Amino acid sequence: MDDEHSRDAPSDALFPAEPQPGREGQAAYRVLARKYRPSGFADLIGQEPMVRTLENAFELNRIHQAYLLTGVRGVGKTTTARILARAFNYELPAKDGRPAVDRPTIHMDALGAHCQAIIDSRHPDVLEMDAASHTGIDDIREIIENARYRPVMARVKVYIIDEVHMLSKAAFNGLLKTLEEPPEHVKFIFATTEIDKVPVTVRSRCQRFDLRRIDAGLLAAHLRKICDLEGVAIEDEALAMVARAAEGSARDALSLLDQAIAHGASGGGAIAAEDLRLMLGVADKSRVIDLFEAAMKGEIRAAIALLQDQYDGGADPAQVLLELAEFTHLVTRLKLAPDAAQSSALTEEERRRGGEAAEKLALSVLTRAWQILLKGVEELRGSPRPLASADMVLVRLTHAADMPSPEEALRRLGFGQGAGAPRPAPGAAAPAERAPIALAPAPRPVPPPASAPRASAAPRREPEPSVPPAGVKISDFRALVALAGEKRDIQLKIALESEVRLVRFEQGRIEFELAPKGSTRLPQLLMQKLQDWTGTRWLVALAPSGGAPTLREQAEVRENEKRSGVEADPLVASIMARFPGAEIVAVRGKETEQSAAVGAELAYDDEEADDA
Repeated sequence: MDDEHSRDAPSDALFPAEPQPGREGQAAYRVLARKYRPSGFADLIGQEPMVRTLENAFELNRIHQAYLLTGVRGVGKTTTARILARAFNYELPAKDGRPAVDRPTIHMDALGAHCQAIIDSRHPDVLEMDAASHTGIDDIREIIENARYRPVMARVKVYIIDEVHMLSKAAFNGLLKTLEEPPEHVKFIFATTEIDKVPVTVRSRCQRFDLRRIDAGLLAAHLRKICDLEGVAIEDEALAMVARAAEGSARDALSLLDQAIAHGASGGGAIAAEDLRLMLGVADKSRVIDLFEAAMKGEIRAAIALLQDQYDGGADPAQVLLELAEFTHLVTRLKLAPDAAQSSALTEEERRRGGEAAEKLALSVLTRAWQILLKGVEELRGSPRPLASADMVLVRLTHAADMPSPEEALRRLGFGQGAGAPRPAPGAAAPAERAPIALAPAPRPVPPPASAPRASAAPRREPEPSVPPAGVKISDFRALVALAGEKRDIQLKIALESEVRLVRFEQGRIEFELAPKGSTRLPQLLMQKLQDWTGTRWLVALAPSGGAPTLREQAEVRENEKRSGVEADPLVASIMARFPGAEIVAVRGKETEQSAAVGAELAYDDEEADDA
């Protein structure tokens, strides 16, 4: 590509290419990432939306003063900045019937007067600065000072600041004014991999372009063209492997291709995928699929043997799990979007076997496998024994593949509505008539206090008395609790429910025993509240012992009694046996709705008081 540019360059170019001497007069070797670096927008791959926007902007003469380019490493941020600098300053004299070009344009079919110097980063009016090594306000002051002067040779002066997020806060602040109102002969181009670290005040003054990761299929096709130009024979599967390993970065792909060419130079033939697999330390794709199928069938011995075989061949266990997760994702995509099989980045084996797995496996199984593998990859990163950790991940994966979904488990246990669903055991209530239960691996219920009576002797709940208004006699202790709720004294209401073990209740006199951890200030507080509410003096006394259980303790006893009744049911017992570690955390039904739960069982709000 560089040779073609040299042929197109005018003879009177201001900045001819500098020779690169090598040993014995030969040119020094240039790595592929530099040799095939795009020099025009037509050479950029995978960034069509950005190219289209810029083309329209230049055609309409709506060129912005500052551009912010962001994206992962190797997608072309700095390259795009240099191409933009060429477009700003493109000048091509008339020659051999070719019209002169003296305006900004992105159509640069031949090298202009300033192009080669900009490509080689040696043009005096296109200044590149690495913000990682020039982070301070002094560097920005120098830019601001020089921006006042017109360019030396080119049409506009261009400042390219790479890794702009590394600038200090003071440097960003110092740049704001010039960035917002720069001289007409100045353009700014910023590049960054961490856009979130760039202040919003800077982002708002720039046109932002997000350079996307390059599709693996498009990247493989690009690598094939370069291999043809270099005269390198390489298998298509090997190119696809390099494209996947690059993760959307063109520079990474070209660096890996350079390494692959060097690795396979002694082979004498085409570079094989097996050679690259050993070089990259990745797993054989066909054996990864074999491992996936063994894990989904629950064949743990075969799965561990396949992993060991790949480990002995030089594959990294974490990379094997990552490849396994990628194939799981592929199968999920093929199940939900069959058109994904048309991707050029897939091998024929991936299309065929992935499609077969998508037809057989349920979506719930695939999502569960994805979560297990993703968690396993994180575990391996910090594990001192990666192979052993990978084995344990496969154990979890194979056992999880055998587990039924929650819906299927309930159908098997008698909760299914279909005609073929098993029926509950004789004597058990029908599933529709049972109170719904919630299963969760929660701690076991706290047993009732020692002072609480047995469940069989729990007092039956009396009809709830009406809430007496202030100034009326209070008939019993429950009415007192309801009155505290009506008065919105929630703290006192909770204390009466959980700290008072009643000994005697009479009009004008209350005697009770304090529950453990009860406040000794409660009698005095209650005496004052009662006088305020009823207008009469009450005697509130503490007894050393002999009090009945608190209202909360009584409610817990009733709740435990209901729970015991549910646990004794044969159907519930079978469910609990099927799911070890599960606990009944709530029992709800018509009776439970009529009587409130433990925390709200004795709460009387305003609406209940009015109804009463």
